[in-house]
Amino acid sequence: MKKPIIAIIDAGNRELWDGFVTSHDEANFLQSWDFYDFHASRGNEIVRKIAVNEDGEILAAYAGVVEAAKRGRYLAIAGGPILDWNNKPLVDKIFEDIKTEGKRHECVFVRLRPQLELSENSLKLMKDHGFQKAPMYLSVEYAGVLNLEQPEAEILKNASQGFRRKLRKAEKNDLKIEVSSDPKVMQDFCRLETLHAKRQGYVPFTKSFLTKQFEAFAKHNEVLMYTGKKDGEILAMNFMIFYGNEASYHYGVSSDLGTKYSVAPLLHLKAMEEARARGIKRYNLWGIVEKDETTHRFFGVSEFKRSFGCEELRYTPAHDFVLNPIKYQLTKLIETARKHHRHV
Repeated sequence: MKKPIIAIIDAGNRELWDGFVTSHDEANFLQSWDFYDFHASRGNEIVRKIAVNEDGEILAAYAGVVEAAKRGRYLAIAGGPILDWNNKPLVDKIFEDIKTEGKRHECVFVRLRPQLELSENSLKLMKDHGFQKAPMYLSVEYAGVLNLEQPEAEILKNASQGFRRKLRKAEKNDLKIEVSSDPKVMQDFCRLETLHAKRQGYVPFTKSFLTKQFEAFAKHNEVLMYTGKKDGEILAMNFMIFYGNEASYHYGVSSDLGTKYSVAPLLHLKAMEEARARGIKRYNLWGIVEKDETTHRFFGVSEFKRSFGCEELRYTPAHDFVLNPIKYQLTKLIETARKHHRHV
């Protein structure tokens, strides 16, 4: 029987933190140590807390970042906390500590997207702890996931005919796949992202934002860039994170020729090979939208992800705990309007 919690303290040891987080099958890079080093490198205040018993054993962990938005500061906790959700006293204490951290950092609200599959019980849990559904998402809430414990042949068997056709086409196109962990590769990625964003009609991330992420994960061999080329020209690039039990398709960009030559399937299969070599069990393709949302700007990429034959995983959506009701109303109005305008 595990000894009861005696303290919730600041975490100070990366190895112990990552060891605890990765011991939970549901966890991914959203609660990794290096992800919050990335946030800190951008000048953000971060929170890393652990609950321990009298022997110093970690019972729970959560990490968050204070976002200094003009409409009001808030503490964002994506993919956490990591704990035994059946241990009610532990869950209660962690939720109270999360609220305390929000107050300590003078936040208007705390936004939490727990690493819990969506269910009536998960929604009740959030409500019972005083949280309300957020007007805007915090990380992906609806994802396409592949089981990497099945061999590649089985994945291809379950994929759509369209996917297999694209793969056969790619294999005939004399494409070269390069793999790198060198942050210098972000120069090419950001250049291609600018063109991709213009073509797809979205605002690209800044070069600094993307490069700092890659650098943070590269420190401990948790990231690789997969680049597809033909005749020396870059056609597509996938930014992959490998952490714990999950390989995450974090970002992907391509050119018109990348689509023409069907580079994407090859990049993903190459990343799956690496994930299996690392003993990773799950390949997360990340965000998808509903099958009937045909006008959504992510509908096309969602259909591509579904063509892998992936399972569809729904996380409990982002919820807010309001600390300043008056200022929060402004946030709610702005984010509701922004969500409608962006069709997300």
